Amino acid sequence: MSRHSTRKRQVHLAAHFPGVNNTTVWSDPAAGSHIDPDSFVRFAQTAERGKLDFMFLAEGLRLREHAGRIYDLDVVGRPDTFTILAALAGVTTHLGLTGTINSTFNEPYEVARQFATLDHLSEGRAAWNVVTSWDAFTGENFRRGGFLGAGQRYDRARSFLETALELFDSWRGDEVVADQATGQFLRAPGPGAFSHRDAFFDIAGHTTVPRSPQGRPVVFQAGDSEEGREFAAEHADAIFSRHATLEEGQPFYADVKARLAKFGRQRDELLVLPAATFVLGDTDAEAEELAREVRRAQVSGATAIVFLEQVWNRDLSHLDPDGPLPDVDPVVGEQVMSQGRASVRMHRDPLATAKAWRERAEAEGLSIRELMIEQTARQTFVGSPTTVADQVEHLVEAEASDGFILVPHLTPGGLDPFVDQVVPILQERGVHRTEYEGTTLRDHLGLRPLPAPGLLTTTTGARA
Repeated sequence: MSRHSTRKRQVHLAAHFPGVNNTTVWSDPAAGSHIDPDSFVRFAQTAERGKLDFMFLAEGLRLREHAGRIYDLDVVGRPDTFTILAALAGVTTHLGLTGTINSTFNEPYEVARQFATLDHLSEGRAAWNVVTSWDAFTGENFRRGGFLGAGQRYDRARSFLETALELFDSWRGDEVVADQATGQFLRAPGPGAFSHRDAFFDIAGHTTVPRSPQGRPVVFQAGDSEEGREFAAEHADAIFSRHATLEEGQPFYADVKARLAKFGRQRDELLVLPAATFVLGDTDAEAEELAREVRRAQVSGATAIVFLEQVWNRDLSHLDPDGPLPDVDPVVGEQVMSQGRASVRMHRDPLATAKAWRERAEAEGLSIRELMIEQTARQTFVGSPTTVADQVEHLVEAEASDGFILVPHLTPGGLDPFVDQVVPILQERGVHRTEYEGTTLRDHLGLRPLPAPGLLTTTTGARA
């Protein structure tokens, strides 16, 4: 019987440093800087103290705008991923370092070189969250602009990743001899040779970074579309989802796990890790009260109007956020109020959304702000530490997820309560590690080591 078969189902935990957005409450006196290096260091070291698998950074390629002005509740304060993770590699010893890097606007040679370097710097703790970009607004910051439709975005992402994997595998790992006595550095000339030509990339040469400790970074995918799920099932080691409840998590989990077989993969080769917020109190009642306070801080009156304008696609700044919803209908067509916000795409039929919101507001007697607090609800886990530990363990046992990427509403100190109060309970129950059992992120996630390139049957990583 294997070691894993005798253990309780393990809970994978990670932590997301979100930057300034409408999850974090930057105006709270307990909040710190979202760009000061010390904030990232404290957050990472707290995550490592809790024996979490990794720290996660999202991406912010352009400051988002609303009504023609910079929207200061979103993405302000997301500095360069590689710079931050490289710095954190030097102040942590085990924590995985996961960075989101876009496949729409970058080049595979550059990204592969940066991740291979990060994997060396961190001695095998790097991970790449592969995302695509959907909007021309963000693309204006880049040479090619927003030039890809939805289908092409994933075609390019697939080609991008496969090209990067070829580059990672262009070194076998035994080429460097570095014999000072004989002066021989390389075993044979020509390591790192590659040549890739397809509809998106036409590149050839030699990769400059030798094979890294993990062979390549762990690959994450974030996305919920049909294309995104297929992409994850074919290529990713973990998927970052938004389905953190039992009702939404179980069907998502079953769906993506079921897709693995047609790519010749096993169920344990792809982890499902939803984002999860939390609010803790000494009692469940105290946590519920604190959660209400947090939600009101996250959705101010001004923020509630902004949320409403994203659906109505018109200026509603004259409305009282504590009053009723507008009696005019949304403007259907090109989005003119918000630029760069993915949440706008969630409301593909704004008239239907407006109708549903009006019905709910009337039935429950909700003002604009109260409705937006309910509609944009974010707290996944609310309760005493024991209650939250129960919830976490139950969702993993019920196969709604393999664990969670925690998103505190305060940074950098907001992770501390979870690490200090919930993690010890999970450790006592034997569902979360008390010490790191390996050195690489693949070890932490329970993923099999990658074989040397010579044992691969394809450049996409299929095993012989």
